Amino acid sequence: MKILPFALILTLGLTACGADEPPPPKAAAAQPAPPLPDSNVFSSDVKALQKAKDVQKTVDEQKKQQDQAIQDSGG
Repeated sequence: MKILPFALILTLGLTACGADEPPPPKAAAAQPAPPLPDSNVFSSDVKALQKAKDVQKTVDEQKKQQDQAIQDSGG
């Protein structure tokens, strides 16, 4: 007998959650963000990030050359 009130509340609660109409469709495709202007709050950070990426490329190239030299020497 204790289950009957619980089942009744659960049934009423679940039927109250049903939607009468479907949700609106999502946008077809998100548009890419426009590029940031040259002068803004983040311009120094963007420049520092680009410099770090350039340094990483240089380090990667040096590592590749060193690995190739090791391979050529029979290591």
